[in-house]
Amino acid sequence: MSVAARELQAALLIDSKCTLGEGATWCARTGRFYWTDIEGARLWRYDPRDGRSTCWPMPERLATFALCADPHYLLLGLATHLAFFDLSTGETQKIVDVEPGINTRVNDGRCDRQGRFVFGTKDEASPVKAIGGFYRLNPDLTLERLPLPAPAIANSIAFSPDGATMYYCDSPTRTIRTCEYDAAGGSITNDRVFATLTDATGEPDGSTVDRDGGLWNAQWGGGRVVRYGPDGVEAARVSVPTAQPSCVALGGAQLGTLYITSARVGLDAAALAKDSRAGGVFIATPGARGLQEPFFQGSPARRREVSSSYR
Repeated sequence: MSVAARELQAALLIDSKCTLGEGATWCARTGRFYWTDIEGARLWRYDPRDGRSTCWPMPERLATFALCADPHYLLLGLATHLAFFDLSTGETQKIVDVEPGINTRVNDGRCDRQGRFVFGTKDEASPVKAIGGFYRLNPDLTLERLPLPAPAIANSIAFSPDGATMYYCDSPTRTIRTCEYDAAGGSITNDRVFATLTDATGEPDGSTVDRDGGLWNAQWGGGRVVRYGPDGVEAARVSVPTAQPSCVALGGAQLGTLYITSARVGLDAAALAKDSRAGGVFIATPGARGLQEPFFQGSPARRREVSSSYR
């Protein structure tokens, strides 16, 4: 079937008007959808059972996050550091600084299939330069830098269903990369190009993987989400009625609803007049089924143990 025959149209679900919506995450445990407004420094949650949205203010810009094995917490990737967030009290507990002394901030991240949090950073300057890095926070709360090329804007972090393949990108290169990812030890080998964007506009942003191994990638500036097969060939796409789709998640009762975040940042008044739904959350039903998002296996209890060991 041709790509054109498979193209679908997304519809607006929540007119949240996020400055920089990101971090699309479906929690199968609770049946709720989470996302962040990075520049608005807010965490959002939507419950499709009653249509209600909730948001929490963050102590600084929230770039990415992960569900935790302990259902009372989220792992936050704040601009300058990682922290635990207590959903019941709204309190945060700092874990570790990220790239102190460098003009970068935390950007995209996902847990691998073993429950380790993998994330990257981006340059805060303009124009951006490749000065960031890719990291992994382990369940014992140790942080390690991964042997991957330094990015200007790290994005598209995702893992194959068996956890043996990692995807990532440096957005300005307009190329998504892949590598072999050892599920047990986490070593990385055979880093290579997975897919290169062929459209004249757009850069690869956040991604998710379906249960058949397809990579769904939101393409910033291109108004679309593209599915690449495990071979890196485009297999389907979803047209999004806003210029800057930013991240995707497959959720819903059967993990068959594609949730898409978007952004208003960088759009002037004239552009926003034409793109009034920018910053909203959109949905589509592409016929694919997702995977349950892995839980981060670390805990605040472990953080206290680590802190005590340094006294």
